[in-house]
Amino acid sequence: MSPAVVNFAPEPHSVELREFERPVPGPDDVILAVEAVGVCGSDLHQWTSSHSWQVNYPVVLGHEFGGIIAELGSEVKKWKEGDRVVSETAAVINPDNPMSRAGLYNLDPDRKGFGYGVNGAMTRYVRVPSRCLHRVPAGLSMEFAALTEPCCVAFNAVIQNGRITPGDRVIVLGPGPIGILCAAMARLAGAEVALVGLERDRVRLEIARHYGCEVIVGDATDWAKARDGLGADGVIDAAGVSITLKTALELTRPNGWISKVGWGPQPLGFSLDPLVHKNLTLQGSFSHNWPIWERVLALLASGRLDLKPVVGGIWTLEEWHEAFEKMHSGEIVKAVLRPA
Repeated sequence: MSPAVVNFAPEPHSVELREFERPVPGPDDVILAVEAVGVCGSDLHQWTSSHSWQVNYPVVLGHEFGGIIAELGSEVKKWKEGDRVVSETAAVINPDNPMSRAGLYNLDPDRKGFGYGVNGAMTRYVRVPSRCLHRVPAGLSMEFAALTEPCCVAFNAVIQNGRITPGDRVIVLGPGPIGILCAAMARLAGAEVALVGLERDRVRLEIARHYGCEVIVGDATDWAKARDGLGADGVIDAAGVSITLKTALELTRPNGWISKVGWGPQPLGFSLDPLVHKNLTLQGSFSHNWPIWERVLALLASGRLDLKPVVGGIWTLEEWHEAFEKMHSGEIVKAVLRPA
C-alpha cells in the first residue's frame, strides 16, 4: 500500500491522502514508479469542485507525470524495467473510433484520462498503457520531464492551432500555467507576445518576462493596436472564464485568428457578430497526440524551452495541500510533487 491523493466525491475540497494498493498490469500495460507529478489547474478545479467534466469518483489525481518502469505486462515488447519515461494522458481510447484511427485519439469521444476517468499518478505506482509512453531524453530532469503534458497543451494551442508567422503580434489571455507556456511557445515561434491578466495575477505575470513577453494588467487594447491600429494578429484565450472570448474578439485584427484553450463553463451572453464581421478564425484546442509529445520533449531536452521560471517548488505527497494552496492563490505558477 502507498499513499495517494484521492478526489473521493463531487463536493468542494473532497480530496485527501488515502492508502492505495499497487495496481497490477494488464498485458499491454506497464507499472510506473512515479518520480514526479505536476499539479494541474484541473486538479485544483476538481479539488474546489469548479470543474465541468465528468469524474469517476473516487479517483487518484494527477495526469502530468514521469517515472521509472517497475513492471511490464506480458505483451509489452519495446520497453524494459528501469527505463525513464513520461506518459500521455489518454489512458483509455477506442482504437476503432475514426478519430483514433486518424491519430487524433485525443478527440476520441470515448477517451478517458488519468486523474478523472482512471486513477492518476499522485501516488507511488500507476498503471499506464505502453502506447502512452515516451522515453525521457538523457540529461532532462524528471521534475521538468513530468511537465511535458502542459507544454504539449500549449504547443497544440499555439503551434498546431494558431497561425503564427515570425513578427506577428500575439496576445495571450490568462497568466495561469497554460497561458504562460502558450506565451513561451509563441515567443519560440517568433511572435511579439503580450500576456494579459488582472491585478491579482501580478506575481505570475512577472514570470512571463523571463520568456521575453510584455505583461499587461487589465486592458490590452493599446498594445493590440500599436502597430497599425487594427489589432493583434492572433489571440490565445487561455483563461478559465467564458467572458475572455468577448475580449479576444475585440482585440483581434480583421482576418486574424483566436485559439481557445481555456475552459469556461459559463454561458456566453454576448454577440458573436464580430467573428463574422472581422472574418476571424476561431479554433478550439484540446489536448495533444504522439507527434506533439516527441516535439516537446526535443524542445525540453535542447534547453530552448526552459521550465525553471514556472516551477515554484517541489513537495512530497504528504504536503499536497500546501502545494495546491500555493498554486490556487497564485503565489506560484507550477507545483511538482515527488511521491518517492
